[in-house]
Order: sequence, then structure tokens, then C-alpha cells
Amino acid sequence: MGFLMDGIDAEGYDRSYSDRELLGRIFDYFRPHLGAMGFVALMIVLDSLTSAVLPILIARGLDVVAIDQSWQRAGVLIAAILISGALAWTFNFFRQWHTARTVGDVVLELREDAFDAVMARDMSFYDEYPTGKIVSRVTSDTQDFANVVTLTLNLISQVLLVAIIFGVLFYINARLALIAAIIAPVIVVVALGFRRLARRTTQQARRVLAEVNAKVQETVSGIGVAKAFRQEATIFAEFEQVNQQSYRINLRQGFVFSGIFPILNAVAGIGTALVVYFGGLSVLGGQVTPGDWFLFVESISLFWFPLTGIASFWSQFQLGMSASERVFALIDAEPRVVQVADRAADDLRGRIEFRDVTFSYTEQERVLHRFNLVIPAGQTVALVGHTGAGKSSLGKLVARFYEFQDGELYIDGHDIRSFDLTSYRQRLGIVPQTPFLFSGTVADNIRYARQEADDDEVRAVAAQIGGGDWLDVLEDGLETDVGEEGRGISMGQRQLVALARVLIQDPAIVVLDEATASVDPLTEAQIQEGLDVVLRHRTAIVIAHRLSTIKAADRIIVLRKGEIIEEGDHDMLMALGGHYAELYNTYFRHQSPDYDPVTAAASDVLVRA
Repeated sequence: MGFLMDGIDAEGYDRSYSDRELLGRIFDYFRPHLGAMGFVALMIVLDSLTSAVLPILIARGLDVVAIDQSWQRAGVLIAAILISGALAWTFNFFRQWHTARTVGDVVLELREDAFDAVMARDMSFYDEYPTGKIVSRVTSDTQDFANVVTLTLNLISQVLLVAIIFGVLFYINARLALIAAIIAPVIVVVALGFRRLARRTTQQARRVLAEVNAKVQETVSGIGVAKAFRQEATIFAEFEQVNQQSYRINLRQGFVFSGIFPILNAVAGIGTALVVYFGGLSVLGGQVTPGDWFLFVESISLFWFPLTGIASFWSQFQLGMSASERVFALIDAEPRVVQVADRAADDLRGRIEFRDVTFSYTEQERVLHRFNLVIPAGQTVALVGHTGAGKSSLGKLVARFYEFQDGELYIDGHDIRSFDLTSYRQRLGIVPQTPFLFSGTVADNIRYARQEADDDEVRAVAAQIGGGDWLDVLEDGLETDVGEEGRGISMGQRQLVALARVLIQDPAIVVLDEATASVDPLTEAQIQEGLDVVLRHRTAIVIAHRLSTIKAADRIIVLRKGEIIEEGDHDMLMALGGHYAELYNTYFRHQSPDYDPVTAAASDVLVRA
């Protein structure tokens, strides 16, 4: 069966919990609801009592009719039977109602804790683990967690019912009750034999569901690329493979859970046959009345049902336990970015200093080694270099998205690990290469960085970006709906919104990864004007892709394989004729206003000659 499990191994942050640990964590969530659970327990007791009384009343009715032939007393018993049934229904209704309410509250709290854990995870966590699998833990697994509670409450009810009925059986006929007592352990032993298999199967079922969710999420996110390259059939084939794997594992899980009940019912059937046979002999011998014999047969049926439910409890229980284990593993995942203090960053000026910093994404991927760099407060530094040179890594370390392995990183002379992250990031503005906008209006997305900003502040900030002319192109101005991920507006307009979002935050430090997408000349000019406003009088680290931004920087840092090989302004570095000049001639020269392709081509030929 190993082929069923290919590709659905545990995640790196998964851990194994004992049943005791999981039950302890689950109980902690129910601790605030002990009053409601006490009421549920009372309803369970009353429901069990009325359910057990029902066959006794029916048996007494048979004796009254068969022996006493008292139809008046039979009428009273019929009324009592009806009242008992009504009470049982009422108690069960209140039990189910309050159970659903309490379980709903607990699942709500657990899902909030899981989502809070998702927000607290470092960026490296999302680099390593697929988003769809994380989403599965927050949604599907938290919902399945409710199975643990429902099964537990059912278990309590069934234990009480078994105890009451067993007492009734011994009261009626101790010899027949011993037969049931002999069969009962056999049912429990058979059910517990399924426990380990059920736990392992349910774990795999949860993991393969996460695989399916991850594949769907990835496909939807990249559907545009798939259509552009006509790869719909390939994507469907990949999904079909994962879906088939999910089908096989869920089929196996179905066999495991459906297989236990026929076996348990067969064992219970043997017990019932023995009781009916010996009980019938007792009736013929006059040792037991017909009513008592009916009561015993009816009670033994009631006895087997909760008993098989109790015996199969551990097998079914593993579904909820496996889901709980996955959720708690997400909540308990160890953070890699750890702050050692909670210094406020309200008066941040923005001086940045790297001291012998060593950083790797993985053990095999070293990016920086004993890296040193000082950026004075208020200075704009443009980082240039080939892909993999370490440009984006510097910005991510300053943003505290990743933990460096060695060295020190200081902000205004203080260890970056000593700041309260919330306070620090309030003074940090980040513009990614591909700006992400949330569903809502342009104003909503600008206000995202500072929720308390009013409409006038949003309008004033938007007007500072490109003179505000870009708003006139939008259908409804600031109230234009940007659509999912900002797809309702152009890439250039998304960049302008992202710049306004940073500006309203008024950060001391800006980390900007310039977009490489081509935009029209007017939008290009508006973006550049917006950059000038955002970067003015602020410390800025710019992963530069535009020549205009590079030339406007106070200092240009040229990186290669995580090391600074050149630094200076544009004219100085061009005069050196080194790596920067090579990058300029290869990647940036065509952006110059006086660039002439014919002259440049002729110059390149002369250089090669």
C-alpha cells in the first residue's frame, strides 16, 4: 500500500501528540464553557434514564395484559410510555442544541487561534510550505475537530445508557445478564484492534486532502499562465493524479471504518441469539414471565447498540484527533524570527548597519557571508546586481521577514531583534515588485496601512503621487473597485496605489523592490514622481530596475554573490568601467532618453572587435 502514500508525508513542522496531550489541549478550549457542558451532561443523564425506562414500561404493559388482564392499568402504562418518549425527545433536543452551540463556539475560537498562528508565521514558513495545505488546516481540520467533541458527548451518553441497562438486565435475570457480560469484552477487544490502523489512515486522509487543496489553490492562482501557454490539459492531468490518490486513500479509510461495524454487529448478534435461546427456555420453564423475557430481549438490543458505539469510539475518534493534531502542530510551529525585547520604534530615524551578517535560506543556499554595510539615516541606496546576488535578501532582513544566522543588524544603533515587531513595522514601508491589492476600493487599499486615516487624508496622499492625475483615469476615482488581487486595474495603477499606501504610513525606512513590468510613458512618469515623494527624507533600500531610480539614488551598491564589489554614484561607477558599467550597458542603457539602438549596436561591434 506504500504507493498510496507517495508525496503526502508529514510537513516539517508536524509533530506527534499522545491522546492525553490532545485531550488536555481540547479540554482547555472547553474550560470556559463548563457551565454549558454541565447542562449538557444533565440532559444526557435524563435522556439516558428516560430511554432506559421506556422498555421497562412496555414490559410491564405486556405483563398487565397477559397476566392481570387489567386494561385500565394498561391505559395508564400507555400514557406513561408516551410521556416517557416525549421527555426523552425533549431532553435529547436540549442536549443537541446546547452541544451544537458550545461546539460552534469552541471551533470558532480554535479557528481564530489557527488563523492567528498563520499571521504570526515567518515569511520563510510560506516559502517552505504550500499555501493550500496551510489553508486546509485552518478550514477543514478545525471543522473536523468538532467530531472529537460530538463523539465524546455521545460516548458519555452511551456509557450511562449501558450502565443503566446493565443494571436492569441483572435485576431481571442475573444468569442471562452474565451471557451479555461475557460477550461485551469481546466487542471492546475487536474494536480496539482497529485503533492504530484508524489513526494512521485518518492522518493520511487529512494530508491527501491538503494536497488536493494545495493543487487547486496553485491552479487558480496561476490560471492565467496556464491558459497563455495552453497547458490546461497538463494541469488537469496533474490534478487527476492527486485526486486519484485522494480517492484511493479515502476508499481505504471507508473500508476501515465501514468494516468495523459488521464485525461488531456479528459478535453482538451471537450474544443476542444466546440470550434469546436461554431466555426462551426460561419462559417455557416458568422461571421468567413473558414481560420480563420481552424486556430482556429489548434491553439487550439497547445494550448492544451503545456498547458497539463505545467499542468503535476509538476508531472513529481518530478522525477528529488527527485533525486536532494537525491544527495544534500549526499553532505550535516554532518561529524562526525571534525578538529578544519589545523596544518601541516610535522615534525611528532609519540608520541601518549590517555587521558581519551571515544569512542562508537553507543550509545549501548561502546568500550573505560576513556582510557589512552602513546606510545613514535619510539616504537612498540602490542595489544592483544579477539575479541571486542578494539584493532582495537585504530588504527582507531589514523587514525582519527572515532570521539571519550570524552577525548583527542594527537600526539606529539598536539590535533589530530588540524592537517590538508591530511597532517597528509601523515605521517600515514595503513595496513589493508585484504589488498585491486586496478586494475593495482604491481608497480601502491606500488606507490599509493606517486604518484610522479618514477620507481627506487618503485623498491628500493620493494627490501627492503623480500629482493625483492617475485618479482621473479610474472609473470612480478613489472609489474604484480594484477586484480580486487588484486585477480590475492596470499594473501601473497598482504600483501607484502601493506607493500611496506606503506614503500614508509615513515610514522612516522604505524597502522598495521596483516592478519590472513595462508601463506606458505617462504612468512611468507618474510612478517616478511618486517614488520621489515616497523616498524623500527617508532611508530607502531600493532593489532597482529603472535607470531613473538608480541615477537618483544617493549611493549605488553593486552586489555579486552576496558581496559588495563596487559602490558610488552613477557617474563614478561608469568611469570605473567595472561590473556596474557592464550591467548598465547590458540592462539599463536602453532606458536612457538619448539611447540610439543603431549607435549602440555599432559601438558594441567596435568593442567586440
